[in-house]
Amino acid sequence: MTNEYSFEVRGYELDSFNHVNNSVYLNYLEVARWEFFRDTKWLDYMRRNDLHPVVIETKIKYINELKVFDKAIVKSKWKYDGNYLIANQNIYVEDTKKKASKATVKMILVSTERIVHELPDFIKKELDNGVVICP
Repeated sequence: MTNEYSFEVRGYELDSFNHVNNSVYLNYLEVARWEFFRDTKWLDYMRRNDLHPVVIETKIKYINELKVFDKAIVKSKWKYDGNYLIANQNIYVEDTKKKASKATVKMILVSTERIVHELPDFIKKELDNGVVICP
């Protein structure tokens, strides 16, 4: 299952070398994941069950720099491994199609009481079938 999130680089995201600071890439990736949760019924399920997606591991490689006003896109490919929800995410510059970064983000679902929960069967089924249902 794949989804996309587009954005434009803002000036306050730059570092002293006049390109996007490395930590900002994590923000781009997170916004893309939250947009995906919102666009599917997954976020509604999490809210109803008082569950929260918690990132437990992020592996990221920086490939090409992003600069102010670059229009970019995050492409996320979703899968699961047992009760881990995994997003393989790539950021591309839209004009040049150059890959700016690639990352793998591993998550679990945790209750407000800090109890780890199993990934629900409907999410596993949707990922297995390659079709995520949007309300």
